[in-house]
Amino acid sequence: MSTPQPSAGGRYRGAVDLSITPDTSEIASGDGMGPDPNDANIGPTGRPRRHIPEPAVLDAHGPASVLAMCNQKGGVGKTTSTINLGAALAEYGRKVLLVDFDPQGALSVGLGVQPHQLEQTIYNVIMERSAELRDVIRSTSVAGMDLLPSNIDLSAAEVQLVAEVGREQALERALRPVRAEYDFVLIDCQPSLGLLTVNALAAAHGVMIPLECEFFSLRGVALLIDTIEKVRERLNPDLEISGILATMFDPRTLHSREVMSRVVDAFGDIVFDSVINRTVRFPETTVAGEPITRWAPRSSGSKAYRSLAREVIAR
Repeated sequence: MSTPQPSAGGRYRGAVDLSITPDTSEIASGDGMGPDPNDANIGPTGRPRRHIPEPAVLDAHGPASVLAMCNQKGGVGKTTSTINLGAALAEYGRKVLLVDFDPQGALSVGLGVQPHQLEQTIYNVIMERSAELRDVIRSTSVAGMDLLPSNIDLSAAEVQLVAEVGREQALERALRPVRAEYDFVLIDCQPSLGLLTVNALAAAHGVMIPLECEFFSLRGVALLIDTIEKVRERLNPDLEISGILATMFDPRTLHSREVMSRVVDAFGDIVFDSVINRTVRFPETTVAGEPITRWAPRSSGSKAYRSLAREVIAR
């Protein structure tokens, strides 16, 4: 299995082996066994930790950097990362808008909103000219973080947009009126590479790819990057891959460490130093309808997303 190799500016050329079949030369030399747990300077990615400065205090907000949280495989931590990264960015004084662009409405549920009770959602903003974006945006329990909610109605948009002129830019047009009011807009994409995901990529400046440290998660990466390249060429020339976020990492297992090693070999510096470990805290936060930074502020998960927020701001 291979995927395009990163080059300057987040673009990809050639191919890099993403197989996790052990390399006999690595075994013989002792390499490929994961980072030395006794070396404090080596992070879970197996690389030396890079210095990330504390975020500067802002005097004013906007214009927003729009990031699409995208992976066509489900269950890799897209929604969890959108919520908790948004909350961590808000802690650092950034004004954040979370966009639930999945008809399942998981992002909305994760922030305590019941999608089936909503009268207006992102669907109305995209499909109805009379709908006012600011009327649909809701505040959350986190100061400085707002939500543009979704529900099952959004599934109809994928069919209805097919007949529209400029159908790939519907989300970009919808978000345009509020971009100047936020520092970050985080779009939680559905687990597919359909028209809704293409809309998110067309509206974004960057793509964050949550990647579960498991073999099957690697298989779809090449297809996702191919889609990103096509959107860049045809719709959004400014689109870049902002970073790859390793999620559900278990440092105790050889499998997780092997997957991490291959991902870092393939993608290099665009892999975030911050790594999200498996923890029972994340399912608890979904039930509570709170980000982990509020539910368990001193937990390892909170620390990881605060570290990720600093990396995102620095990039």
